Amino acid sequence: MAGTVAERDAPVSVADGHLNNSLGSPVQADVYFPRLIVPFCGHIKGGMRPGKKILVMGIVDLNPESFGISLTCGESEDPPADVAIELKAVFTDRQFVRNSCIAGQWGEEQSSIPYFPFIPDQPFRVEILCEHPRFRIFVDGHQLFDFYHRIETLSAIDTIKINGDLQLTKLG
Repeated sequence: MAGTVAERDAPVSVADGHLNNSLGSPVQADVYFPRLIVPFCGHIKGGMRPGKKILVMGIVDLNPESFGISLTCGESEDPPADVAIELKAVFTDRQFVRNSCIAGQWGEEQSSIPYFPFIPDQPFRVEILCEHPRFRIFVDGHQLFDFYHRIETLSAIDTIKINGDLQLTKLG
């Protein structure tokens, strides 16, 4: 038997190797995000703007050292693309550090947080909300910190890169 109507019409899941949501429109999901494989690099349709939100959902590996989420101005490696914000969860120090890199120069790293929100072998949800003066970072629904823009042209921030000790389950 070929399965029930409900099974055939069920949304495509990450287990099938396809994304069930995207930063672009759902119709174009395979164009921008065919697979949620780490390290991951994908296009943010139209770039960032005030009011736009990036959602990253995943599961931390069992014995993690670190993982990172970066929003960059393109994918270039040589010369390296400007990094509007790099978020790095460091498990040994229980820090969630953030920084930016413009014209090859890293800025002042920020690391103060009220608590470390990530737990090995557990799911998480990171939301990066772009506002006019800053990014607001939420983890599991709680605002953790703000990061003020160091790149003026928000629409140039058009790439998301994710790497490290995690499995991605959803992007939006």
